[in-house]
Amino acid sequence: MAAGVFVRIGRAQLSSRNSRVVLVVAVLALVAAGLGIQRALGDDPGGPGAGAGSARPTGHRLVVPAPLTATDGTGAGYTLTVRTTVRTAEGAPEVRRIAEQLAAGLRRSTGLPLPVGAADGARGGIELALDPQLPAETGPEGYRLWADGEGVRITARTEEGLYRGTQTLRQLLPAAVESRAPATADWTVAPVTVTDRPRYPYRGAMLDVARHFFSVDEVKAYVDRLSLYKFNHLHLHLTDDQGWRLAVPGRPALTAIGAATEIGGTPGGFYTETDYREIVRYAQERYLTVVPEVDLPGHTNAALTAYPELDCSGGPAPQPYFGNAVGFSLICPTDERTYAFTGEVIAYLASITPGPYLHIGGDEVKTLAPAGYQEFVRRVAAQVRAAGKVPFGWNQAAPVGGREGVGLLEFWSTDGASAAEMAAAVGRGAQVVMAPAGRAYLDMKYDSATALGVRWAGTVSVSNAYSWDPDTELALPAGAVAGIEAPLWTETLPGLAEVDLMALPRLPALAEIGWSAQSARDWEGFRLRLAGQGPRWEAAGFGFSRRPEIPWP
Repeated sequence: MAAGVFVRIGRAQLSSRNSRVVLVVAVLALVAAGLGIQRALGDDPGGPGAGAGSARPTGHRLVVPAPLTATDGTGAGYTLTVRTTVRTAEGAPEVRRIAEQLAAGLRRSTGLPLPVGAADGARGGIELALDPQLPAETGPEGYRLWADGEGVRITARTEEGLYRGTQTLRQLLPAAVESRAPATADWTVAPVTVTDRPRYPYRGAMLDVARHFFSVDEVKAYVDRLSLYKFNHLHLHLTDDQGWRLAVPGRPALTAIGAATEIGGTPGGFYTETDYREIVRYAQERYLTVVPEVDLPGHTNAALTAYPELDCSGGPAPQPYFGNAVGFSLICPTDERTYAFTGEVIAYLASITPGPYLHIGGDEVKTLAPAGYQEFVRRVAAQVRAAGKVPFGWNQAAPVGGREGVGLLEFWSTDGASAAEMAAAVGRGAQVVMAPAGRAYLDMKYDSATALGVRWAGTVSVSNAYSWDPDTELALPAGAVAGIEAPLWTETLPGLAEVDLMALPRLPALAEIGWSAQSARDWEGFRLRLAGQGPRWEAAGFGFSRRPEIPWP
């Protein structure tokens, strides 16, 4: 044995009157020796760098994002059995739908029947209930969760809050609950009281479906990953130089030509109206709002291959582009046909998008003078407002930001828009979503040895992704930050398997920044909780990068 420990227990010793003492001493010696072996092999239960005496968290101490408050109860907790019922009040169809969704997911892994029925006033099982008497600060997404020996109860002021609470309940159950097939586990929720609400109202993740096209099912799968960690916005980057991904009535060449390819020259694809509405529906059922983006006036080569008359150059139609350069394309800002085109696209997209935002891009426009750029953005933002939506743009649109212009600005880089310009836009009524590339871009390599991704903004370790504060990243007025976003550009990511390797484990880090109070966050505690997510991803069949800074089980 390691550490020079060896124990021999003879029959004569065991038959003596001191046999019990000998057994106890022997067991303690074996345990000590076992821990010595673990540490000698670098498998300390606390993980590398966790410190002597560290232990892996359990129960609510594993939940990501960290709840506002969580207090241990007493007793054995509540165990799901064949008698467990998921209960809701009569006359609350949306609460019933949330309960059915929860029960369906639990049935899949536990194999238990888990019927959904009406609450009859009795304790027991899993109960979801709206409670308008909860404090106002609970807000639309906050909830309370109690678990004891009799059952689990989740209350909230709104259905959205109840849904967020069900995602916490998933994480209070064993990791095998994420299995896609019946699994064996102790389906017990430890006794606990949780009070929770988000820090920011906007917590988004962007998926670039233009550089590489992703099917409806792949987008839904990404929504599944987002919903577990309480994201509430899905930003779809629908157009870029390499492809146009949405069918628009009256503009057939956008899909016949503009959608035909993707980066690298492989076949592309596009979403029909039915496809897009299905993505929206699926996201809405998990309380994510879809934010569509049509990137203008740059990043428009795919549109120009389809409608070359929108190109100011007057030359032959641009050729499809398969590379990853930026800043070379420009839809003509001085031709009224351009504004007829943008008006048609925006009006249609607004008509099939129930959420309040429509993203118009505005980044990396390198062939247009500032005055012309600002006039273009001003006109297109007015079209968005005329269609009943709030214009959303990358931070280069800050000079046009405000109540009458671009109402929501996404900060990703100081390239083209200074903090002073952002602050001025806030003074005019704009708000800011923080997505600094060196912190939040999930396509950045973890380190120089990472096979996938890019590194123009540096490398982004899990620690770098986690260890920042959106309120202080830029010098902005108090209350300016509406939330955070985790963009994922797909130049090097052709499918969901590659997306998973770059998103996990950094995506939950960004989720916690958006949800949890700054005072509740610390890297050492988070890395231990994040390690506990690994078995969940394995059970669910999600790929992830086993980064060495996390003490994975």
